Amino acid sequence: MQVSITVNGVERQADVDPRTLLVHFLRETLDLTGTKIGCDTSQCGACTVHLDGKVLKSCTLLAVQADGCEVGTIEGLAAGGEHHPMQSAFWENHGLQCGYCTPGMIMASAAFVRDNPGASEAEIRHYLEGNICRCTGYHNIVKAVKQVADAAAAP
Repeated sequence: MQVSITVNGVERQADVDPRTLLVHFLRETLDLTGTKIGCDTSQCGACTVHLDGKVLKSCTLLAVQADGCEVGTIEGLAAGGEHHPMQSAFWENHGLQCGYCTPGMIMASAAFVRDNPGASEAEIRHYLEGNICRCTGYHNIVKAVKQVADAAAAP
């Protein structure tokens, strides 16, 4: 099937097998490998992207279902050569170790803070329950998200 999906602001067209998951379309067809495959069951969040501005685990959607939609990946989060504030906060607060979950954590967190400026630590921890990190104790991840949430709420 032919799909037309705007990915990181660029319209991309391709023929895909109707059974192709969005995560595989991004990684294999478009070579956008920042979106990770962690579990294929929507449990870990490594494949998190933005679909029409909403958080989505891209292993839960077929590429044909995203036809006509806008998809944002970790590769498109930075603007004008500058890191997104969430990317910078993860770096500054050591919110990563192996980095495998990091793209999904950053994509989920960026959308959460956009919609919840000033979120509390408890709210951040609750929200991130859908993203699994096997390396850290989440402390520095939460610290990074809190830094951006506090900055977003500042006058």
